[in-house]
Amino acid sequence: MQLKRVAEAKLPTPWGDFLMVGFEEIATGQDHLGLIYGDISGPEPVLARIHSECLTGDALFSLRCDCGFQLEASLTHIAEEGRGILLYHRQEGRGIGLLNKIRAYALQDKGADTVEANHELGFAADERDFTLCADMFKLLGIDAIRLLTNNPQKVEILAEAGINIIERVPIIVGRNPENARYLDTKASKMGHLLDDTH
Repeated sequence: MQLKRVAEAKLPTPWGDFLMVGFEEIATGQDHLGLIYGDISGPEPVLARIHSECLTGDALFSLRCDCGFQLEASLTHIAEEGRGILLYHRQEGRGIGLLNKIRAYALQDKGADTVEANHELGFAADERDFTLCADMFKLLGIDAIRLLTNNPQKVEILAEAGINIIERVPIIVGRNPENARYLDTKASKMGHLLDDTH
């Protein structure tokens, strides 16, 4: 287990009241969050979203990505379902950090796509560690989920880490002229499934 559960409190939101659970990586002290809506106990698989931190999209309303749109849509889906979990995975910019993300944006402004920009900065296309999310699910007592994602890599990594993915639920939102190339690159170079098929 790479994490420990360290704190929790109620979080009222426009979608309803969530339980906010704080996790800490044992090796690094990095923090992550789980937002729990409703009663997640019982045998039925719970609707879940792993949302990777995106300050620019989530808080600053950037149109360069679909992250903020996905965050709001996920909270809406979970609230409509009446129960669910959103894990807020604190690995900004696919794990390269905020300042390198800004550097990657500058390279994209000069013509690179999102994968090329990461490579030019010396990073893999995706540096995130989704096994941390499997640990968060386990610390919440969850082993079977319906996962809101377009990223088949998340499904594969979680399954290898012992999480039973009953269903992949697509979350297709937020396409606009500013992020069209970004989304097309995620589909063509990273294998994201950006249609409504399961």
